Amino acid sequence: MNEPDGTRNADTDRRTGPRERDAAVVRALLELHGRTYAQEAGIRLRNTPVPLYRLLVLSLLLSARIRAETAVSAARALFDAGLGDVRSMAESAWQRRVDALGAGGYRRYDERTATQLGDGAELLLQRYRGDLRGLREESGVSERLQRFPGIGPTGADIFLREAQGVWPEFAPYLDRRTREGAGRLGLPASSRELARLVPGEELPRLAAGLVRVSLDRKAADEVLAAAQV
Repeated sequence: MNEPDGTRNADTDRRTGPRERDAAVVRALLELHGRTYAQEAGIRLRNTPVPLYRLLVLSLLLSARIRAETAVSAARALFDAGLGDVRSMAESAWQRRVDALGAGGYRRYDERTATQLGDGAELLLQRYRGDLRGLREESGVSERLQRFPGIGPTGADIFLREAQGVWPEFAPYLDRRTREGAGRLGLPASSRELARLVPGEELPRLAAGLVRVSLDRKAADEVLAAAQV
């Protein structure tokens, strides 16, 4: 069991061993909260232009100060409205984007975000011919992602946490937010140590679960209870 400050309980570690304890916690985390945000938004993430663009849109929406559930709903609404590829987004009317965001419940930031989505789509077409794989081939990917309107450091982190499954050269991408979640669960603080707890293909799920735990102490308690540590 963990102490309130997230440190390991020595009695528990003597009984189960730290490796067994960490493995149990990670299994519970993946089972309860290991669904990626891309999956929640209906994105079948692959290293192809449309899924990568949809992940960029989702990253923009998630980076605002708004509930993740609302951001995911707004992303689904945009895609359902036929705005799931870069050219459709660039050619769409501003009001159409506003209406789709509103349908997804993304009303507080809808007008500004509608502008950012249009401008970002234009930039992607002009700079990379609509294909984010061109950005992958350049140096300083995080900084280049932040050139898209509405994508700051948080948005770049969101994108790379999810994209590491198809862009493995960025793995393990376990940023400050994921490490905060690890601390709540008494897991290792090092990105490298955390990455050793799962196969490489599970890193996006691990990252998503740790983010949820960092945002919700109740989720952390659920994981620890399920792991029986």
